[in-house]
Amino acid sequence: MILDCDPGHDDALALLLAAGDARVRLLGVTTVAGNQTLEKTTRNALKMLALAGVADVPVAAGCDRPLVGELTVAEDIHGSSGLDGPDLDVPVGEVEEVHAVELMRRLITGSAEPVTLIATGPLTNVALLLRTHPEVIPNVRRVVFMGGSTERGNTTPYGEFNIVTDPEAADIVLRAGLPTTMIGLNVTHQALATAEIIAEFRAMDTRLGTICAELMTFFASTYRREFGFEHPPVHDPIAVAAVLDPSLVRTVPAPVAVELNGTHTRGATVVDLHHRTGGPSNVDVAVGLDVDAFWRLLMTAVRHVPG
Repeated sequence: MILDCDPGHDDALALLLAAGDARVRLLGVTTVAGNQTLEKTTRNALKMLALAGVADVPVAAGCDRPLVGELTVAEDIHGSSGLDGPDLDVPVGEVEEVHAVELMRRLITGSAEPVTLIATGPLTNVALLLRTHPEVIPNVRRVVFMGGSTERGNTTPYGEFNIVTDPEAADIVLRAGLPTTMIGLNVTHQALATAEIIAEFRAMDTRLGTICAELMTFFASTYRREFGFEHPPVHDPIAVAAVLDPSLVRTVPAPVAVELNGTHTRGATVVDLHHRTGGPSNVDVAVGLDVDAFWRLLMTAVRHVPG
């Protein structure tokens, strides 16, 4: 798999899950502007990989803005660094001297097996890859993205952050004809970092366990302030979990489109669960999650990361 991300507290857990599960061959990590600026999300990805003891996975920085319009970061949720909370002072590796899209192209065309693309940030990099290098499409097994919702949004009334940040990119990906899975807020809001979950991280008595507890503690404080949530949802690792163990996430095929022009609904994912439009099903939409099994998978991975 290739993980395209914008760390971000929940992206940090997604990176640890990808690094700590022995079934994963993580070919590369690419970064995009979203939760914070590209410089910060790239630095955060390097920090989490260093803390996980992952030194042999290339990291490349990608797009620093959406395809259309200006970037608005989620500093209110993730803080000024994008990973506020714990002390993440750690020596980090080097960034590849190529754009993320070029790294993805090389990794996909050079892979002997089809590659799964997991995107946990805005879909800008993935859209540019598919538009500029359509030759990679036959060797992409599936695109799994965290974004959208079958219900309401978290950035606008009907728009989820990753899709609202770059609706045009999401539209390109959804119309690419690839097998695609959408992990939306309707499912990720089931996976809450409760006080018990945070205590379990601390009880690991490791540096990573403590960092995860501190990340989730900060995350909880901003979700409580901004949304009134008692516990924060951890969105992004569910996209990785859905690839590792598809039985954890129940999906249904449905037509999905992105609203590009709505005055009040730009960036909304229009999910036709009841097939009223007559359009073809282009996305496997997540509608259920085995929450306990998800947390067991994530905890096991954090315990087993090389670092």
